[in-house]
Amino acid sequence: MAIKHYLQFKDLTRAEYEYLFERSRVIKDRFKRYETYHPLVDRTLAMIFEKSSTRTRLSFEAGMHQLGGAAIYLNTRDTQLGRGEPVEDAAEVISRMVDIVMIRTFEQEIVERFASRSRVPVINGLTNEYHPCQILADIFTFIEHRGCIQGKTVAWIGDSNNMCNTWLQAAEVLDFNVHVSTPPGYEVEPERAGLYGTDHFESFADPMEAVKGADLVTTDVWTSMGFEAENEERLKAFADWQVDGDMMRAAKAEALFMHCLPAHRGEEVAAEVIDGKQSVVWDEAENRLHTQKALMEYLLLGRIND
Repeated sequence: MAIKHYLQFKDLTRAEYEYLFERSRVIKDRFKRYETYHPLVDRTLAMIFEKSSTRTRLSFEAGMHQLGGAAIYLNTRDTQLGRGEPVEDAAEVISRMVDIVMIRTFEQEIVERFASRSRVPVINGLTNEYHPCQILADIFTFIEHRGCIQGKTVAWIGDSNNMCNTWLQAAEVLDFNVHVSTPPGYEVEPERAGLYGTDHFESFADPMEAVKGADLVTTDVWTSMGFEAENEERLKAFADWQVDGDMMRAAKAEALFMHCLPAHRGEEVAAEVIDGKQSVVWDEAENRLHTQKALMEYLLLGRIND
């Protein structure tokens, strides 16, 4: 089977995502029934971290174990990558010793360079530009609660960061709409987002207008990793972009709220929202485990019929 990487959301087709969502459902159901399922026995995942993590490390490491394989944690500070070894050289070596690689780093260029020399599938665990594994889990969570996302409207409130960019790609692949509202100076950059077009994307200056008619309202921290020096400036700029009760009431009555976590209550989201009845953030976090298991299974074994 030809090597397939997962570096951006648009790397897979709608048909592949439909398969992954169904496999995620099957794998999650087995997990809930405490049913042993080891399709990746004797397979090894290398997890390379340059950015710190809770959910990404735990979901990939536990997920690989639950599929019968093993996971090895590598931090760039403790490897030769942290001492200037070329990414391409590291890819040549690491990919000869493991079966699949996940990388969580800063620039997207790093995962692209690694994948270009890797003999095994490479997964983007997060970069400054994209976070495809998170959106994979988010959409699966939406499907669990509300059914097919095609034709629905997602309101993104806040920074046009890697999460926003990936939602925009997902909308084009899966045929739904994204309403984006950011403060002035933090608008979406279509080229950076990797957009094919703008048919599924609309920008709003007023966040209250962006959430009108939304089936899902979602946000992220105002200051992403790597931008800490801008924190004070961002706190002022984003003050009117907090997702609060009024904003959720402006969306559809059955609208869901999502946040990739960690969250700052009182900043990007009010406590009444993230801890309220419309919030599905804990299901969303758990589903990182199940969707990534389905993803690793697919990248290593192809389609499974069982």
